[in-house]
Amino acid sequence: MDIAVETVTEIVLRLRAIEVKEGNTDPDSGSNPIDDGATDVLISGTDDATESEVRSMIAGLDDDSRAELLALFYVGRGDMEPEEWSEAVRFAREREGVGEGAVPTLLGSPIAGDLLEEGLDALGLTPELPPA
Repeated sequence: MDIAVETVTEIVLRLRAIEVKEGNTDPDSGSNPIDDGATDVLISGTDDATESEVRSMIAGLDDDSRAELLALFYVGRGDMEPEEWSEAVRFAREREGVGEGAVPTLLGSPIAGDLLEEGLDALGLTPELPPA
């Protein structure tokens, strides 16, 4: 695998930051972060850079690394076995070619971070991640 485990780990952490967010349940709170216990950080908003950061990180990967990231997702999800790594990477390249690559797939899954971590684990690679 050519993509660095540290790179995958950083993407997992950012995906988890997105996964814990929810829609705005109190749009007119008017309070400041100290008064509301800083809970607004868990609300998605127009000024939230986390998703754009993930998009930029993935887009900044070379084609091989993007394909391997998506292949890790497939292995973690159970679509492919670790022994089918080459096939998973080939399939991921095909998905990228038709516009269904890493960015839409990972951002479209509510548990993408966990699945990437499971993919790494299935390949015998253990990232240093805080508990989910």
